[in-house]
Amino acid sequence: MLQSYNFFCNFATVDWKIIHIDEMDSTNRWLKENGKEGMVVVAAYQTAGKGCGSNSWESERGKNLTFSMLIHPEGIPANEQFRITEMTSVALCETLGHYINNKVEIKWPNDIYVGDRKICGMLIENRLQGSTIKDSIIGIGLNVNQTEFRSDAPNPVSIRQLTGQENDLETLLHQFLVAFERVAVCKTINRDYRARLYRKGVSALYEDQTGRFEATLTDVRSDGRLVLQDETGWQRTYAFKEVQFII
Repeated sequence: MLQSYNFFCNFATVDWKIIHIDEMDSTNRWLKENGKEGMVVVAAYQTAGKGCGSNSWESERGKNLTFSMLIHPEGIPANEQFRITEMTSVALCETLGHYINNKVEIKWPNDIYVGDRKICGMLIENRLQGSTIKDSIIGIGLNVNQTEFRSDAPNPVSIRQLTGQENDLETLLHQFLVAFERVAVCKTINRDYRARLYRKGVSALYEDQTGRFEATLTDVRSDGRLVLQDETGWQRTYAFKEVQFII
């Protein structure tokens, strides 16, 4: 076992147990009821796949990578749980970089974008024990071989649409797990996450409860809050769901 640095998971080079199920409602839900550390459950089709909040996830049967994994981080305070989002997002970007020539970025907080199109989303559910994280269930939906999207999602894209190539889902999964292990022991997670942020340093449109405005994305704080600087120079700080990217 590789040793991770002090605040993070003591689990690099995990002996992952991968379970394939043809159809289920939600891989996150399944792991909540059946999961153990290092378990990965992959569904060929989810009947109730979910994204963050009330969002759903469209995925054609057998065409994409829809899975959840369960980890036991060691000693991460509850107020630092955003580090798990950072680590997962960076690992996904690194994995996709082997398949896609286009720039792969992280749309805050945890969507993966290529250009202005969404290729991957995730739902991370952290269960707490006292003031620390007991375990984390990380659900990921990655568009791989699907060529048509019929839902009302505004901007989906897949690896195949971008490259014209069909890819083996099992190979892609294993590449991600290797990247995840590598990133888990990396001391530059915070920096790597921020370096890959979609729209960082670019003036663009956003919308909050007061209406639309133009601002530049300058940072994401350690607690996961987004920092935007508007045209007056005022810094606006937002938690998840408090501001919308206008694309």
